[in-house]
Amino acid sequence: MNTLAHFSVRPPVKVGIIGTGFTAKLRAEMLQIDPRSRLVTVAGHTPENTAAFSEKFQIEQSVSWRKLVEREDLDLVIVCTINRDHGAIARAALENNKHVVVEYPLSLDISEGKEIVALAQQNQKLLHVEHIELLGGLHQAIKEYLPAVGKVFYVRYVTLISQHPVPRKWTYQHSLFGFPFIGALSRLHRFTDLFGEVKNVSCQSKFWDTEPDFYQACLCNAQLRFANGVLAEAVYGKGEFFWQSENTFTIYGEEGTLIFTPESGQLIQGENKQIIEVGTRRGLFAKDMGMVLDCLIDGIPLYVDLAASLYTLKVTNALKKAAETGKTIGISDD
Repeated sequence: MNTLAHFSVRPPVKVGIIGTGFTAKLRAEMLQIDPRSRLVTVAGHTPENTAAFSEKFQIEQSVSWRKLVEREDLDLVIVCTINRDHGAIARAALENNKHVVVEYPLSLDISEGKEIVALAQQNQKLLHVEHIELLGGLHQAIKEYLPAVGKVFYVRYVTLISQHPVPRKWTYQHSLFGFPFIGALSRLHRFTDLFGEVKNVSCQSKFWDTEPDFYQACLCNAQLRFANGVLAEAVYGKGEFFWQSENTFTIYGEEGTLIFTPESGQLIQGENKQIIEVGTRRGLFAKDMGMVLDCLIDGIPLYVDLAASLYTLKVTNALKKAAETGKTIGISDD
């Protein structure tokens, strides 16, 4: 985790963004209305998208992410591009003495992730891995009502995304998105935030490949045994062969059951059923961005611990290994 309580960056914090997609636009919008920051430049995957983003926000274009991280007039680099490149960009930005915000995952590889964290500590720079799932109304409601069900013994989290036809996007490419539970790491981060240390994992996966590096659909099923005895199951699938989407988080405790969707929840105890309101998911990237500025300027701690994010990456890497080998993988302490 970051060891400095105060990074003492003088406002306005000068920012460069790598990526031109939905998340990058949300962050750019917030940065331009907050007087504590100044959005300077963008680097994108294609010249057309980069030019459009630059024009929309009236900022400079950088010819590549490599040139952007080398700029001496930037304090902070935000990484909002394909998962495959997160680690390389974060490392290069830190090597060029920049603070870094990166969308999860930090890297597709746990060894690289550990090296990047060590580099941030060595250079005394902020490294923040976005985990807005912890800020959202769903996670807050789960935490609030979790004690009501007593001792938890089983948890099941199902995310199925129906898409017809599958978009020709990097999120359906093995090399760019990564193993599904790494690319969709937030599902597992909910588990580790709520239930702590994982003892061992197993996992099964299926892909409907149409080309060597592109699939029409994927399905992954993971089983986790936590050190506190909780058994958990995570199901993640997307693509053309799912004819109905589903997003359900269910927690079974000895004194009740909690069932959540992104919009609402229920606490079930025998014949008693209590409806639970779930707060909005809107504005979370802006909230995350505001907290980053609070941290850089005023030293206010962030909402997620870097060590916790790295631990979840370790668990998801173990799930990938379990799927490849068919074995149960222990999560060691090293």
